[in-house]
Parts: sequence; C-alpha cells; structure tokens
Amino acid sequence: MSVDDQRFAEMKAWLAKAAMDLRAAEVARSADPPVTSDIVFHAQQMVEKALKAFLAWHDKPFRKTHSLVELGEQCAQLAPDMEPLFRKGAPLTEYAWKFRYPGEPEEPSLEEAEQALGTAREVYEGIRARLPCESPSSQPPSPQRAFPTGGEPGQPPM
Repeated sequence: MSVDDQRFAEMKAWLAKAAMDLRAAEVARSADPPVTSDIVFHAQQMVEKALKAFLAWHDKPFRKTHSLVELGEQCAQLAPDMEPLFRKGAPLTEYAWKFRYPGEPEEPSLEEAEQALGTAREVYEGIRARLPCESPSSQPPSPQRAFPTGGEPGQPPM
C-alpha cells in the first residue's frame, strides 16, 4: 500500500467514526424525550474526528486531545481559508466532558443540542468537501509526457 493509500485509509477511518457519532446524535435526538447531553457529546466528537481526518490526510501528527481549538489551529495552518469554519466548531469542545459526570450542570436544552448538532454538521460537511472521495491509487494516473526526449508531435527529438 502506498503512502497516499495509507493516508487515505486513515482519513476514511476517522470520517467513518465521525459518521457514527452523527448517527448516535440522531438516535439520541429521536429518543422520547431527546437525550440532549448525548446529542452535544456526539456533536463534539463528530467535529473532533473530522478535524483528525483532515490532519491525517495531510500527514500532520496530532496528540490525543478533545480540544477543537487545538485541532482547528493545526488544520488552519494547512488551510488558512478554512479557519472561520474551524473556529465555528471550537465552542463545542466543552461538550467532550460537560454533562458527562454526575453532579455536573443541568442537561443542555433541546435548542442548545440542536444548535450544537447543526454546527457539527456544518463543520463536518465543510471538511468532507475538501477531502478526496477516492483513494489515490483508484484514480487514473496523471498523463505522462508522451515525448520524454522533449520532442513534440511532428517535431524531431532534441
């Protein structure tokens, strides 16, 4: 497997995990009543894994962290034009731990949970749009110069 194929596989694995978080958030949303703490947790996780997919594709190491600020800053170094999108997801960082333990604040409201999930979807889709859909080895090879000696059709080689 080529290095590009390895990067592609790692990127796809992170995106698959992010998609599972989206599914989990949607299941929590459809519960009666909705499990809002799970919705916001999975929204944060979806953004975290999408950012890690972006970094994996660009072969940029990252540490084990839930900080969307840190991961977003690393991603912005690679794609400065996407910095506003990365910043948009940063406030979701606190949902990695907030509401996860007994004695913590009250559950988030449904409005807060839906806003977090909407933000997570926007960041996820924005990142997905900038990543390849197919493995580099499955794409046709780039055209090679037909005349390696420098000649052109109808011209003698140099």
